[in-house]
Amino acid sequence: MSRVERAEAKLEKQAKQEALQKQQKQPKEKKKKKKGNSGCLWLLVLVLAILVGAGGYYTMGLRAVDPGSDEEVVVEIPSGTGASAIVDLLNDAGLVRNRFCAKVNSRIGGYNNLQANTYIFSPSMPFQEIMKAINTGNFDYVSKETIEVKDGARLQQVADAIAEQLPYTSEEILDKWSDKAYLNELIDKYWFLTSDILDSDIMFPLEGYLYADTYFVTSDSSTIEGFTEMCLDRMDEVLTERKDAIDASGFSVHELLTLTSIVTKEARADDQAKVAGVFMNRLNSGMSLGSDVTVCYIFQEDRVELKVSQLESDSPYNTRKVAGLPPGPICQVVADAVDAVLNYESSDDIYFFADEDGVVHYYKTQADFEQGIEDEGLLKDDDSEENAEG
Repeated sequence: MSRVERAEAKLEKQAKQEALQKQQKQPKEKKKKKKGNSGCLWLLVLVLAILVGAGGYYTMGLRAVDPGSDEEVVVEIPSGTGASAIVDLLNDAGLVRNRFCAKVNSRIGGYNNLQANTYIFSPSMPFQEIMKAINTGNFDYVSKETIEVKDGARLQQVADAIAEQLPYTSEEILDKWSDKAYLNELIDKYWFLTSDILDSDIMFPLEGYLYADTYFVTSDSSTIEGFTEMCLDRMDEVLTERKDAIDASGFSVHELLTLTSIVTKEARADDQAKVAGVFMNRLNSGMSLGSDVTVCYIFQEDRVELKVSQLESDSPYNTRKVAGLPPGPICQVVADAVDAVLNYESSDDIYFFADEDGVVHYYKTQADFEQGIEDEGLLKDDDSEENAEG
């Protein structure tokens, strides 16, 4: 065999050996590939299991705390409360099964129209149902138990309104509102309450301080103290917003509320700024206010034709006889009336009266004022009743 032939034979042998080795390796490679696919499958199964488990955990976490409960839970959602904060309120009220799941749902549930109100829910309600009710302001779940503190209501009338809804008598409520220890606690808590309300001449210390509004009764406000503080909290909001204007007015808060209460009783909303201006003219000139509504307050009456004997009362609330402001407010007020006094309408008018249709007439002199009363046919016999003078 020649050298060339031997070389070719050697190459052929090597080729056969490489082919044989390649055949032997192929099953092993296929086996490895099969092993790799198996690992991916197990990973997929694990991920799916985790997702299913998490989904189940999430779903369970949003279920009702107690499906069989018939308990009613009152929850107050304040204005401006976000979804996350609502979860905390609901959780504190015992209406959330799993706080973490509820927090997640509050972010992804599409609750974009959450409405402040006082709601009545049950532990038998799923979390999503509760949130949907809040998001839509569902009237079916809104608390219907309310107490109205009316604009212009005397404190005795407020006590009567509370007594109709809460398990207290008017006398018990008024006694609490006259308790000096309790009043001092309130003075310590609220910046606008001062020792002015403890003046011995004041008939009812909290008169004028319970903001006139409609209040929803909650578990926190179902006591005399709770309801009182709810009204004072509202007054705090109103007065705090106007603190700079109050400071600039030269009035103390007590004086401001006193004048505002008189204006509230004397005039309708559209006349209050001008009537306030007339009273400012009287105060600045040292005149008495001459307001019969303060005399009515002495006798705890709403506006009536007063007898001469009543107008001669020596009470410090009788602004027919005593110059300046009376010892304190004579009724509850609203923000618009406060604003009317803070932004009173300036004029040269010193006198006014309202005719039988409620139209207010203004005058610069007493002679014109008396002539106006005569023209309206409002003069009364001196020995029986006297016409109300503004």
